[in-house]
Amino acid sequence: MRILVNTRLLIKNRLEGIGWFTLETMKRITQKRPNDEFIFVSDRKTHSDFVFADNIQRIKMGWPARRPFLWKLWFENTIPKAIKKCKPDVFLSPDGYLSLSANVKQLPVIHDINFEHHPEWLPKNYSKYYRKYFPQFAQKAKRVATVSEYSKQDIAKTYGIDDSNIDVVYNGYNTIYEPLPIEKQQEVRKKISNGKPYILFIGSIHPRKNLRNQLKAFDMLNRYYDDKFRLVIVGEAMWNDHLADWVDRRKKNNIILMGHQPQDKLKEIIGSASLLTYISHFEGFGIPILEGFAAGVPVITSTTTSMPEVAGDAALTVYPDDAAYISNIYKKVLFDEALQKEMIEKGRARLNNFSWDKTADLLWKSIEKTHYAH
Repeated sequence: MRILVNTRLLIKNRLEGIGWFTLETMKRITQKRPNDEFIFVSDRKTHSDFVFADNIQRIKMGWPARRPFLWKLWFENTIPKAIKKCKPDVFLSPDGYLSLSANVKQLPVIHDINFEHHPEWLPKNYSKYYRKYFPQFAQKAKRVATVSEYSKQDIAKTYGIDDSNIDVVYNGYNTIYEPLPIEKQQEVRKKISNGKPYILFIGSIHPRKNLRNQLKAFDMLNRYYDDKFRLVIVGEAMWNDHLADWVDRRKKNNIILMGHQPQDKLKEIIGSASLLTYISHFEGFGIPILEGFAAGVPVITSTTTSMPEVAGDAALTVYPDDAAYISNIYKKVLFDEALQKEMIEKGRARLNNFSWDKTADLLWKSIEKTHYAH
């Protein structure tokens, strides 16, 4: 089989969520299937680090497309040219975008459709593009892959797609994360939080991540316990300068903004946290939940969308809009060692359900179904 893969988000030293998904799945798929051909097409030169096997060909076509009007040009003009040139059996698009004008079997990975429910979370030109074209992508696709049962049902219902044509390919997690010795945790806390125990938030500073309510909950906790804890925020502002400014104005000695962190540093930061707070309004999956489990850290997440599905019984779930209740759950976890131990053990067991090897195998099955579909 010959597969053309959209690898626009495989960017050296700048991998984000979908970029990591592309890397972890395509590395495994290409190495396990030496007799199949893979053509990585991008709007910039793909770094040699992403040539995982001898059966990969790289092509750079068009100009970098990082805005809605350029997306349309790239997928409706450049991709059809690539398809005509390479003659693939399947076009795989891990970021969900398809070519509406191309005559080839196409498989998008649509991670979630939060923009359909909350267009106000995005700049208007972005949400307008997504809401206009993603329904068309879903209809054009021979099959659709997504990362949770929640997203599968959401896509099926919202876009009128038969759910039998949607494959769930759960995300995995990086096995670099693991529990740290107490001595190492103390060393990291001295560097990060002046030795204080801290609650960790990982994610972009964006309305979808519900940072406002988690900050309010932390303030309540810290006022009650006389500045005993710190809140560490790992992530950068995304499309929302007002929220970023609001967070920055609230920054005191007990709130630590760390921005984006490389994985080796993140391993230390997660492994030294007292708990991980991941109480978003909306997630298609929520990889940091698994990273917390892997690092042996108690996780608190949201009752909404895919997060209970990912967490199972290994995390405590809370309503994302109830800051007072969130604060009480913080307190419950931080001061109950038996509960902490139980959550850590359940988290470790929960990880058995997820791995990038499983994701890659499921995605390959979806590619095969797409290829053989009538």
